[in-house]
Amino acid sequence: MAEKPILMPKMGESIAEATVIRWLKNVGEKVEKDEPLVEIATDKVDSEIPSTEAGILVKQLYKDGDVVKVGEPVAYIDADASAGASAPVSTPTPVVAETIVSPVAMAQTIENEISQIAQNHVTQMVNSDGGRFYSPLVLNIARAEGISMSTLETIPGTGKDGRVTKSDILNFVNNPIAAAPVASAPAPVVNTQVAQPTAAVSTETAKVESKPAISINAGDEIIEMDRVRKLIADHMVMSKRVSPHVTSFVEADVTNLVNWRNRVKDSFKKREGENITFTPIFIQAIAKAIKDFPMINVSIDGDKIIKKKNVNVGMAVAQANGNLIVPVIKNADTMNLLGITRTVNDLAARARINKLTPDEIQGGTYTVTNVGSFGNVMGTPVINQPQVAIMAVGAIRKKPAVIETEYGDVIAIRHMMYLSHSYDHRVVDGGLGGMFVRKVADYLEQWDMNTEI
Repeated sequence: MAEKPILMPKMGESIAEATVIRWLKNVGEKVEKDEPLVEIATDKVDSEIPSTEAGILVKQLYKDGDVVKVGEPVAYIDADASAGASAPVSTPTPVVAETIVSPVAMAQTIENEISQIAQNHVTQMVNSDGGRFYSPLVLNIARAEGISMSTLETIPGTGKDGRVTKSDILNFVNNPIAAAPVASAPAPVVNTQVAQPTAAVSTETAKVESKPAISINAGDEIIEMDRVRKLIADHMVMSKRVSPHVTSFVEADVTNLVNWRNRVKDSFKKREGENITFTPIFIQAIAKAIKDFPMINVSIDGDKIIKKKNVNVGMAVAQANGNLIVPVIKNADTMNLLGITRTVNDLAARARINKLTPDEIQGGTYTVTNVGSFGNVMGTPVINQPQVAIMAVGAIRKKPAVIETEYGDVIAIRHMMYLSHSYDHRVVDGGLGGMFVRKVADYLEQWDMNTEI
């Protein structure tokens, strides 16, 4: 019998592990090549591991909820087994993964930090009678396609115990009329285990925080958080615990920039078939300022500062379900404005429909969030760990401003905006944090009206 391993695949830069959500095949079952074998989850991306061999599944090395490192075997397939042969059914032998709990503050990389959180937030959705299971992958597709839970319950499942598979829900999306109704069931509830994120700045045991008492009155609606919202919540709380936040503000006169964009946007749209927004310009200015102040482009590992070589700027994008995702423009300092614009438009469009790959949301060294898109003039953003700074750009508004001329001061209507820069006071002092945001404002204010794109 030739047993061949099925390995945990690499799913993106810096993703070192994934959580087993649910096995799709049992020991002893026949498996075709490329047939989904097991569902897995990282912080924001759920997927299935296909079998790289055809044969009989003879060993499952991990149980549901276990964390598996990239490159490790998760199962073994007997590739020599004939189609009619039946492999001996044995009890799966779970392998207990060695867990090393590190007190280091930034947990080496934020991907490992979030993966540890994800281990404690594996969500299983069942009804009160212990019925249907919906995998995170299926739920993500349902949310993206606007399929309600009541509609999801009517989709016939071809998986184990009537489970709705990825193929089932995609078939429903393509042909919703063909879905036959099933017996109604009570609304599903979410069983979750909530664990406090590791502050990881001391070896001392963290104190258990008491939760405020919440009164629930008639008519109040209780809404369960989805898995991504739980991860965002944990990540934000962890960031505030780990980093002492300070925020500096600068008001910038971006009249030249606004007038330039108004002049070129129609011709750009006609030539390129897409819009030019202010976001690529903000990212270009931030990348230039990082080259001027490279100590903004760092992370902290205990008492060590890691100075990043690459300038990878993340941009926060709001999805239709209200969650945020941060695709990353890699090596933004090496790209011209046209390259940044194309990359920003592509990533933002796919982020809103949950079509990003794991690698496209990893490796950021600095983040920008556009609160102006919601009509806000400024904000105090929370640092995206393990980075040490983040900038919020506010709405651009016409305001009266004092302009210095050779003939004296005059009041004129100008396009003004606020930049808010939050930074980690452990390594970024007020001088550096303030000079950095001022430099970004200078690049925006000194925009050349003759810039070609």
